[in-house]
Amino acid sequence: SAEILKVLKARAEKTLGGELTGVVITVPAYFDDAQRQATKDAAQLAGLNVLRLLNEPTAAAVAYGLDRNSEGVHVVYDLGGGTFDISILRLNRGVFEVMSTAGNTALGGDDFDRTIAQWLAGQAGLGDDISVRKMRALRAEACRAKEALSDVESVTVSVAVKDGEVWRGELNREQLNALIDPLIQKTLSPCRRALRDAGIELDEIEDVVMVGGSTRSPRIRERVGEFFHCEVLTDIDPDKVVTVGAAIQADVLVGNKPDDEMLLLDVIPLSLGIETMGGLVEKVIPRNATIPCAKAQDFTTFKDGQTALAVHVVQGERELVSDCRSLARFELRGIPPMAAGAARIRVTFQVDADGLLSVTAREQASGVESSVQVKPSYGLSDREIEQMLRDSMAHAEEDVAARNLREMQVEARRAIEAVESALASDAGLLSADERTRLDAALEDLRAQAEGSDHLKIKQAIEALNAASDDFAARRMDAGIQAAMAGHKLEEFS
Repeated sequence: SAEILKVLKARAEKTLGGELTGVVITVPAYFDDAQRQATKDAAQLAGLNVLRLLNEPTAAAVAYGLDRNSEGVHVVYDLGGGTFDISILRLNRGVFEVMSTAGNTALGGDDFDRTIAQWLAGQAGLGDDISVRKMRALRAEACRAKEALSDVESVTVSVAVKDGEVWRGELNREQLNALIDPLIQKTLSPCRRALRDAGIELDEIEDVVMVGGSTRSPRIRERVGEFFHCEVLTDIDPDKVVTVGAAIQADVLVGNKPDDEMLLLDVIPLSLGIETMGGLVEKVIPRNATIPCAKAQDFTTFKDGQTALAVHVVQGERELVSDCRSLARFELRGIPPMAAGAARIRVTFQVDADGLLSVTAREQASGVESSVQVKPSYGLSDREIEQMLRDSMAHAEEDVAARNLREMQVEARRAIEAVESALASDAGLLSADERTRLDAALEDLRAQAEGSDHLKIKQAIEALNAASDDFAARRMDAGIQAAMAGHKLEEFS
């Protein structure tokens, strides 16, 4: 990436006749924290000062939204050579907010070319055994015909068969439409998902911005317009519209727009959270949250006298850490020794305008603090992000069941350790019968905690609590008496 950016930097400086002092780089909407950081690192290696990383659909909206001075809900339909992205954006009083994103990372213009090439092979009688070289020639002819049919109703096609023999035929727009309609249909499912995630109805959408060379196809424009029931915007070259938006944003960032005509609010593609006891995920910032953003949540210690806390930052939609992606780990040390549950550790997640994540953990009483900027080994592909979202929906029911079980097992462990600690120091407060009943309740809870029925574990916890209530009250009385020993009652008033 850095080498490519170096070449682009040299071209830009040659064209502009001077040194670049800053750049706005656009990235796909599905890029996660690692990929965004990788892009910034590559730019730094190329000698570029990155003013802002900008989501591609947001850049396209900038190109149209400001020029038209429009407000409302807009759709960005981005069909490139190899991927498809759909974004729902709201423009309100100069503020762009990406409400939701979806897509298909295995669908693009190349698939259209492949479908047409297969049709050509069938028409020419080539059969299934086609060499790589011949398939390359077929796809080139398919691409040429597809592009030509954006402007004319019919085009002559030719295919080299064998020994200098050439098959010639005709492909018209109606035939092309029949070939590509199933592929266009595949782009509409992510559109429905994006609408559902954004909580938007079709009649709220004002227009659709078309991005990517594949959207030059009249059939794609027609089908998209029919689906969204609104105007399809094609005024700006779909291959350049993202670049135009990035240029406009760069113009704002360097101060050429004194009143800051716009503000861009993107969203994060996957939820961010930390690992808690039992291997559970506590989500701090949910998926599709607008960035930049910051959110804090309080956590506590699990054991008496605990002086350190391991913070494991994860990304994903599942309930268990094992099913999510690990982003970073760090430790908070120097926590004052306290009883379990007494410490208050505030964990703050902050996502900046470039989508990069910083996590800080601070013990509230002592002020000790530790933090990390998420810069993991470069990471997820767009397809993996999409698969993580699908998995979260497919496993939602079993994930909830697994979480319920883990939570009860953690609660059982906490109850067992608390009672065992109390017995170690104050067992003399119990009669023989009381000790027998308490030991039996402990043993039953240990056995149930090894099982898979969270309701039985809950019942065993309640039984242990009931068996230890009198014991807890006596311990409290004994503690008060010990504290008051040698003092007069007036001293406590």
